Amino acid sequence: MSDGEVCSHIKVVVRVRPLNDKEKDGNHKRVVHVVDNHMLIFDPKEEEVTFFRGQRVGNRDVRRRANKDLKFVFDSVFREDSSQVEVFENTTKAIVDGVLNGYNCTVFAYGATGAGKTHTMLGSSDDPGVTFLTVKELFARMDLIKEDKVFNLAFSYLEVYNEQIRDLLTNSGPLAVREDSSSGVVVQGLTLHQPKSAEHILEALDYGNRNRTQHPTDMNATSSRSHAVFQIYLRQQDKTPSLNPNVRVAKMSLIDLAGSERASATNAKGARLREGANINRSLLALGNVINTLANPKCKKTHIPYRDSKLTRLLKDSLGGNCRTVMIANVSPSSLSYEDTHNTLKYANRAKEIKSTLRSNVMSLDSHIGQYAVICEKQKAEVKKQKNMMNLNLNYFLMWNYLLCKSGLALLLREMGLIHMRLACLMRVCVCVCVCVCVCVCVCVCVCVLADCHVETETQRVRRAEGGGSCS
Repeated sequence: MSDGEVCSHIKVVVRVRPLNDKEKDGNHKRVVHVVDNHMLIFDPKEEEVTFFRGQRVGNRDVRRRANKDLKFVFDSVFREDSSQVEVFENTTKAIVDGVLNGYNCTVFAYGATGAGKTHTMLGSSDDPGVTFLTVKELFARMDLIKEDKVFNLAFSYLEVYNEQIRDLLTNSGPLAVREDSSSGVVVQGLTLHQPKSAEHILEALDYGNRNRTQHPTDMNATSSRSHAVFQIYLRQQDKTPSLNPNVRVAKMSLIDLAGSERASATNAKGARLREGANINRSLLALGNVINTLANPKCKKTHIPYRDSKLTRLLKDSLGGNCRTVMIANVSPSSLSYEDTHNTLKYANRAKEIKSTLRSNVMSLDSHIGQYAVICEKQKAEVKKQKNMMNLNLNYFLMWNYLLCKSGLALLLREMGLIHMRLACLMRVCVCVCVCVCVCVCVCVCVCVLADCHVETETQRVRRAEGGGSCS
């Protein structure tokens, strides 16, 4: 284990819900006894809560069961009268600090249908659940350090229904899951929303819950038929300028799993039966992953994450760099005997899962090599663009030269034509001028001749008159 890494176990807590009206009316026995804040006994004696007195209790003979199957110790055990705030403060409140320190965190509720998972995670407007309280706590912590930090926050909300992933905030079609070494598990096409406040997130959460697939069954009037995954992505950086600034990134997942169910108990048919089969198949895949990871030899064993969409989404939460809290919800009634027993066994196995935690802190020093590569790529791109610009400039100048040359030749040819036309016009003008001059001369001559003729006639008349008077 390298420096900065911490070995951690999955934190497992159990919450016992109160008896519902159906269980009270049926006069069913209690099969779960909470001893203290860390221990519970499954299927205890009626007279006292110690083991093995030889009596047959309920519908099970305790003498046929090993001691380890009846006595369970967890990180926390919540009684039937435990409040939502009490559950939050002992499960999720502590991991908010981890998110702010750059650790990925996951909280998921596990259990049979009607065991109280959705109530624990979502609650109601009057009694909000873990998700609501976690969002409020996260924003309260951010407000305390906002003078020193810059935060970038985003969130998403999806459901896994019948092995198909759907965005609850956009009503999208089926989305695909992919994995890569840098980003881990990624849902393609999933929308990320940037909240303005905690209230904005809670409104979006309420909207997504209304879009979630729910149908009533005989065991649960508001049975969730899908696994709901709500995720918050946080990025923070110091406001103070630094030569080596640190950037912390973290992801927090809050998951409400659909409940396992038996068709004989729910009387499911048709579409409900297919839904229940898909739910049980995905939860079975989750159980197989838990069993494999809890095995000390799991490092040499294939982990069946790809057996379902749910286990692929939970890959980082169960076996990766993540601090995980499992809230196992159980019914205390003998009506849910098998379901409660199976839930407790899976929760007990999950305690053995180990993960290696490391803070997601990125510093400038750790990326100098990457920056150098990026700079070299940018320089090469600039050089390429410069060469292209020079080439384009050469083409431009060549075409301009050709255009100018051809244009000059055309201009000279046009000027030659104009010169020829002007010469012709000048010749015509000279001819016209000559003709006009000739005409003027002719007219002058005619006028002179006419005047001479008039003068001769006048003289002749005068002579005639003179001659007559003399005689």
